[in-house]
Amino acid sequence: MANIISEVFSRDKLNNEQRIQVSTQENVNTLNEKVRLENITFSYDNKTFIYKDFDWKVELGDAWAILGPSGCGKTTILYLLAGVFFPNQGRILIDGIQIDKPRMRTGLILQDYGLLPWSTVRQNVELGIRLRKMYGLDGRKPEEYSHIVDSWLTNLGIDHVQDHFPGQVSIGQRQRVAIARSLVLDPDLLLMDEPFSSLDAPTRESLQNLTTKLWIEQNLTMIIVTHAIEEAVLLGKKILLLGHPPNTEALVIDNPMANTKGFRSDPEYHNLCRYLRQRMDENSDD
Repeated sequence: MANIISEVFSRDKLNNEQRIQVSTQENVNTLNEKVRLENITFSYDNKTFIYKDFDWKVELGDAWAILGPSGCGKTTILYLLAGVFFPNQGRILIDGIQIDKPRMRTGLILQDYGLLPWSTVRQNVELGIRLRKMYGLDGRKPEEYSHIVDSWLTNLGIDHVQDHFPGQVSIGQRQRVAIARSLVLDPDLLLMDEPFSSLDAPTRESLQNLTTKLWIEQNLTMIIVTHAIEEAVLLGKKILLLGHPPNTEALVIDNPMANTKGFRSDPEYHNLCRYLRQRMDENSDD
């Protein structure tokens, strides 16, 4: 099986010596493990492999950012975790259970938010609840979720537009609707595909802060795909750096200062951004 390589971005890395500690992580189960990819291989056409004999694990409560060039398989790995796609070989486990269908407590927020334009904000937030009832996946009635929906509409600051349609609210409000739709279902694993890519800078920063707050308060395991180096460093306690396919090893950079107050203006933030940009430039030259 492929090794999981871990690069610990320590304060030593920020000094003139520019050192990085490199180690390999043994492929063994732990009690705190949330997600495990075991020796997976995946291809859309059985010819071009996105992942080949690829291992990766995520601990309970981790905040991950997945970074890499276009076409490297960032969104693909979210769809594999969500049970939308399945590996050609190998297996994916969440809480020690192999995934063979979408999982009820996995929330997936798509890049284009996936909102129904003919439904109101509130109806979009309630969509997952109604689908669960339709397929008999939840013993509760939608009415029992009413106070939960009310709470998230208020907490995310969109209660005043709950009767509007997506086309009548701002892009930032649409993103909040997508987040609320996932959170009303009480996920323990939240997957986000470039959630802030189309937002202006102030709105993006506000929602990045909100995401950090929710990760802490809801005790989530969170995995965010992004093409923005700065966003990966800001939000990912651990960063999975992918290269051009096929990906055979998980290159992991520890980033313990992510999601801490003032990190955006800390020299370590800027140094890690420069390091990741250099690594990505090197990969693009391969």
